[in-house]
Amino acid sequence: MTVSTEVPYPPERVHDFLEVMAHHERFTDHYLTDWRYSGPSRGFGARATVTAALGGTRTDVGIEVINSEPPHRIVEHNVSAGGRRQAHGIYTIAPLPDGAGSRVSFTYTWLCAPLPERLLAPFVRATMRRANHTVMRRLAAELARYEGEADGAGATPPGRRP
Repeated sequence: MTVSTEVPYPPERVHDFLEVMAHHERFTDHYLTDWRYSGPSRGFGARATVTAALGGTRTDVGIEVINSEPPHRIVEHNVSAGGRRQAHGIYTIAPLPDGAGSRVSFTYTWLCAPLPERLLAPFVRATMRRANHTVMRRLAAELARYEGEADGAGATPPGRRP
């Protein structure tokens, strides 16, 4: 499952924002809550445990950055359901052909999943696609705020880690 958005920022700035694990809370907190961080704050080894509330269920998910290739790619490994559900989330950042920004794509790939989820795969994919379309819209808005913060026009919202 892949979703994308276009933003008016160069790949380097987008990657810089996405590489900080705590920034992900800013655009995914509509379905990923109770963020707990460990490891480095950015890049390889950055980790978070979150509570995912999606499709009427709640579960803890461990997220760890397993690869970061500035400025074009970040790979996360996700584990939940006692290790029975594993997936990769891959952010790909490409310059737009006209040089006026970047195309950010997020691909979520299940490596293994519990049997009930495999049986309900079309429903699960549709639910995840809707949630991640929202993520992409919110990511674009958060990048605009981040740019404003970098320019001194704003500050990190209270309760958020920079």
